[in-house]
Amino acid sequence: MENTDDTPLDDKARRTRDLLASFYSPIPSASSNIFSKHTSPDDINSASFHPDQYMNILTRKSNLESLLQRHVEMVAEIKNLDTDLQTLVYENYNKFISATDTIKRMKSNILGMEEDMEQLLEKIMSVQSRSDSVNTSLCENREHIEKMHRTCNLLRKIQFIYDLPDRLGKCIKSEAYADAVRFYTGAMPIFKAYGDSSFQDCKRASEEAIAIIVKNLQGKLFSDSESIQVRAEAAVLLKQLNFPVANLKEKLLERLELSFVDIHFIPEVMDNDSRSTHEAAIHESVEAIRAFRVIFPDSEKQLVKLAQDLITKHFLIIEEYVKKRICAADLLGVLRVIWNDVLLMDEVLDGASLSNHSLEAAKVAVRLYIRSAFSHLTQDISDYLLKILKRDGAEEHALEIALEACIKVVFHGGKNILLDIHKILDDNLEIVDNLRELIIDWVQQGYQDFFRELEVQFILFSGRNNSSGTQIQGLTEGAQGDKAFPSLVLVLAQLSAFIGHTAIRKITEELAVSFSRGSVRGYEYGLSFVPGDISQKFKATGEKFLHLYVIMKTQRISLLLKKRFATPNWVKHKEPREVHMFVDLFLQELKITCNEVKQILPQDMRKHRRADSNGSTASSRSNSFREEKLSRSNIQKGRSQQLLETHLAKLFKQKVEIFTKVDNTQESVVMTLVKLCLKSLQEFVRLQTYNRSGFQQIQLDVQFLRTPLKEIVEDEAVMDFLLDEVIVAAVERCLDPTPLEPPIVDKLIQAKLAKHMISS
Repeated sequence: MENTDDTPLDDKARRTRDLLASFYSPIPSASSNIFSKHTSPDDINSASFHPDQYMNILTRKSNLESLLQRHVEMVAEIKNLDTDLQTLVYENYNKFISATDTIKRMKSNILGMEEDMEQLLEKIMSVQSRSDSVNTSLCENREHIEKMHRTCNLLRKIQFIYDLPDRLGKCIKSEAYADAVRFYTGAMPIFKAYGDSSFQDCKRASEEAIAIIVKNLQGKLFSDSESIQVRAEAAVLLKQLNFPVANLKEKLLERLELSFVDIHFIPEVMDNDSRSTHEAAIHESVEAIRAFRVIFPDSEKQLVKLAQDLITKHFLIIEEYVKKRICAADLLGVLRVIWNDVLLMDEVLDGASLSNHSLEAAKVAVRLYIRSAFSHLTQDISDYLLKILKRDGAEEHALEIALEACIKVVFHGGKNILLDIHKILDDNLEIVDNLRELIIDWVQQGYQDFFRELEVQFILFSGRNNSSGTQIQGLTEGAQGDKAFPSLVLVLAQLSAFIGHTAIRKITEELAVSFSRGSVRGYEYGLSFVPGDISQKFKATGEKFLHLYVIMKTQRISLLLKKRFATPNWVKHKEPREVHMFVDLFLQELKITCNEVKQILPQDMRKHRRADSNGSTASSRSNSFREEKLSRSNIQKGRSQQLLETHLAKLFKQKVEIFTKVDNTQESVVMTLVKLCLKSLQEFVRLQTYNRSGFQQIQLDVQFLRTPLKEIVEDEAVMDFLLDEVIVAAVERCLDPTPLEPPIVDKLIQAKLAKHMISS
């Protein structure tokens, strides 16, 4: 008995489980069946899952701790699945109950609706029967009334036909030709049907009157004294009378084209009087277009082309106008005039899309205006730089004034451009408002292009090739004798530093406040203005220009030194009697350089410790070595032993870096220039062979340079070291390196100083 009772329960449970599984499980597809063939037997979610095999694999691969952890995870998953299953059952149970209630309500409502429909059908049948009885009773009277009404209308028309000649005569006297044409065209069907029989006299009299009207309308159409509206009305009336006017279309269109050509638009003289004249001409042209459309409805394409050509011609004039130096008010004034013209023409030419056509033309004009504004700003900076190039550099504070002027043009000129663009954006002109987002992009792109073009201009002014970074031969050779050219490079260096450190940051702040939102490009296309890249470029360019300035000054002094050492015969040099004049020229060039850098370069605010600076130890060592060297020379040691000792001493002294980075300070520029010049002096000394007098001349010149150079350079130790190197080079190249006695050197130096005091 127990087995028989248990069997139905098991079957019922299995059937319920299968139903739930078939309802909630997805429908197996062909791809899933194919994939199931390749599933692993230990996959717990597959149909071919084997628990024993899964446990064997799990116990073989995992330790006790991992098994416990997996046990906890599976218990949690089982609970979650039970909860999800219970939730699904509850939700579907609620849906089944709701569906049952809805079906019950529908059944009750349908039962009541059948009774209402039967009552409605009975009422409709009753109304239909009563309507049929009324129509039957009134049918005879209705037919009689309609017959009498038709007869009355016919009599009225007959009376109109008999009265038509008199009416046409009255219209001719009052010049009411439109009414006459309307009366005649209304009677034409009757004349066609009965004009040869019953209404023969009326037709003949009416045709005579219409002939007079046609003659008068022709006179108005070809009269130059009549307005375009009157002529248009005459043409329309003639067309209604079937008079051929198509042959007049080309002639009238040519006259209309000539009237468009006569419309003058000169932005430079667009004052109140010229604007009034222009507006009157546009109004007359608009009325002509309206009349022409009435006369020739199929001429819209020609009229649209005329209007578009007129607007295009005006915008071409504006494009040339904005290339000049104009302000925002001037641009808005001419755009407002054009936009008013477009609105007037759009009223009579609906399909012309002149507003869209004008918007595209305005894009070109406004963008060209922004480009021209930045181009003029670049030109202003170039003009100031050309003034520096043309000067001789003798004016006091000339470079300082020029730099301040260029900085003012860069910063205030750019700010004025932003103010002008603000005026354009703040105006309520519709054609500009549609370009608002594009204008923001154009301003940012304008700044990007402006600084790129400015960098190119700087490189051209400095005589450097942008691609190779080397000096252009022609500019360099021409600049050797031009004192203003190195000073121009110095101004370019400081101006580039100002742009890289200050101007870009301030301009970026201005753009962030007013021109950062509403961009069309968006971040996915990248920003139009990238201040970081521009700032880094100008910083690097400023450093290159500063280095170029030092190199150019060094080359100028090197030419002087080359001429000094290449001219005399040093082997036959006479005994020195005074400091050579090349020293004066050398110091003069250094003085010019100091004057230039003091005008525009900042001072190094750091405190320089001359005693502890680079090269002090080297100088002391080299001085002791040189004293020993000179004493040995006096004892007339062998030449090979002297050179050996010289090179051995150089192994133990500290090196002085000659080619170092030039900082943007007065001290760094002057010190670098002095180091390079003294190094050049040393190299020129190495190229000659000297007798004793020649060596003594170099000794005297170098000793004289020590005092004035100490007043110029920041590191005396390095300067002394390099001057000592010049003496050592002369010793190495001298046949008899016997120096002058110190009293003689002092006497000659004092004589030179006294001569300077007298000349000054």
